[in-house]
Amino acid sequence: MTRTLTAPAAVDRRHRSVLADRNFRLLYTADAAGRLGAQVSFLAIPVLAQTVLHAGAGEIGVLSALGTMAFLVIGLPAGTWVDRMPKRTILLAANLSRVALVASLPVAWACGVLTLAQLYVVVFLIGVATVFFDIAHLSYVPSLVGAGRLVAANSRLTGLNQVADVSGRGIGGLVVQLLGAAAVVVDALGFLWSAWSIARIRANEPSPHRTARPRLWRETAAGLRFVLGHRVLRALAVKGAMTNLGIQLCQVSFVVLCTQQLRLSAGVLGLVLSAGGIGGFLGALLASVAGRRLGHGRALWLVGMLTGPFALLTPFMARGPLLWVAAAGWLLTIVQTGLANVLAVSTRQTVTPPALLGRMNATYRFLLTGALSVGALLAGLIGAWLGPRAAICTGAVLIATSWLVIFCSPLRNVRHLHELDDCAG
Repeated sequence: MTRTLTAPAAVDRRHRSVLADRNFRLLYTADAAGRLGAQVSFLAIPVLAQTVLHAGAGEIGVLSALGTMAFLVIGLPAGTWVDRMPKRTILLAANLSRVALVASLPVAWACGVLTLAQLYVVVFLIGVATVFFDIAHLSYVPSLVGAGRLVAANSRLTGLNQVADVSGRGIGGLVVQLLGAAAVVVDALGFLWSAWSIARIRANEPSPHRTARPRLWRETAAGLRFVLGHRVLRALAVKGAMTNLGIQLCQVSFVVLCTQQLRLSAGVLGLVLSAGGIGGFLGALLASVAGRRLGHGRALWLVGMLTGPFALLTPFMARGPLLWVAAAGWLLTIVQTGLANVLAVSTRQTVTPPALLGRMNATYRFLLTGALSVGALLAGLIGAWLGPRAAICTGAVLIATSWLVIFCSPLRNVRHLHELDDCAG
């Protein structure tokens, strides 16, 4: 399904830079603030658990899994609730909830009462708020920018996410060394700034979809059936789940390998992890050009085929030159993720009716973030039994082969988004 804008003002708007739109700039700023802080905590919380609370590989795996477990618990019905409510209100409430939760950690540390149990509870509840924020955010963008600028808007937002990966994790390693538990204060301030930016958005939002006699699970099941019954959406979901599972296996195991076996500092660990952010940023920058030159669908599998095998360098990570060879391999590997986060998300938003956007995005978050939870748990289990290198190797193989799903799908030869009308059933 495609949507076209015919009014002259709409045509002029489509050809302007998406950042020229004040409302999109505010959303962009909100993303910048929230994601930069969140990336600091991505490193700060597990390192805090290891250095202050002496958590082992299995406990770090559980902690990482809890951050995404909420998508498995409430991810699907959350999409139905998002379809019924104003998206901007949900974004504000989610951010303010995360401010309060994150701020509790440095307070507990300062009082000498910080425990692993508190970390588990806080990380899970932050995940609950993130469920609603992410689903509402993805469902809000199409109405904010219009169908003609979806790829441009998603390219900007994805590029921003990857910059946050680079700067947040790189800076986060240094901040953790200097401030310990207080490093998560940066996260709380980021969410507060994000909420303030979203509160200033002034854009007309379509009225939420409501049924005469709403049935939560019936509406939720309709969204799930739509995604799994659509050949394009189904292929993107399987490919994304495979990639996320592999990435999480690697990233969680990187933390254990670098801190426990290689005895590297948090700052060096942050630099290694930030390599993935650089790769994702490059992928986001290349997405629009690759989509035009190679074709929208072909770019998804071809870039994955070329970059995925570099993941196989990461299990050889060691002190010295091999550390940076592995980091370079990780950088090239994640290029495909940055590109997919633009082209795949734009594809999903294009083929989904507005009334189903929340449930479609919820289904994807359930599947893709659920894969992160499974990956974190598997990283802990494999790491405890066979060592972190075995977990990294497993993840690398999944990443290196995930492009085959798109190659074997209707997206294989799709060049333009308007061609997707023929790929629904």
